[in-house]
Amino acid sequence: MIPFELLTALMGFALVSSITPGPNNLMLMASGANFGFMRSIPHMLGIGVGFTVMIVLVGLGLIGLFDAFPVSYIILKVCSVAYLLWLAWKIANAAPPQKGEASGDPMTFIQAALFQWVNPKAWSMALTAITAYAPGQTVQAILIVAAVFGAINLPSVSVWTLMGQQIRRLLNKPVWLRAFNICMAILLVASAAPVLLMK
Repeated sequence: MIPFELLTALMGFALVSSITPGPNNLMLMASGANFGFMRSIPHMLGIGVGFTVMIVLVGLGLIGLFDAFPVSYIILKVCSVAYLLWLAWKIANAAPPQKGEASGDPMTFIQAALFQWVNPKAWSMALTAITAYAPGQTVQAILIVAAVFGAINLPSVSVWTLMGQQIRRLLNKPVWLRAFNICMAILLVASAAPVLLMK
């Protein structure tokens, strides 16, 4: 069982790390602006479920895999940055909406869940959460950490989708929406900087 003081600290860490800018939140803001809140729900749920599963699997042994094969960190960096660059290109080149609806489709539940495995911020959050807040890395402690993140993550990411939806009202001209999408793409690429600098 996690001591109460540690549980309180975990909840604070989960809130701060879930609600601050990162690839997930930037993509949800862009999705809210381009597709609205309702069409972005599968994306939000995919992040919440995918990250919760990731924490469990990291806690149950993936940390040991990274320690045993240090080259896996380099592979993760390359895959993460390449995928973020591709997503940024897609966001920057999203077509303006026609008759109130954006062309294309928002990220699906499965795509969002799988994205966690190449999301550098998600890896950082999962590794920190397990090492700092799961004493002894027991199954019970790992499940508590995952449950706390699962409960806090969805409301946190929803805020970014709602912000995007509200911004959409200001982007009533295709040129403004295009400028917004380009800005979101640049910020998404910038969010990869920490993983490049990480040793």
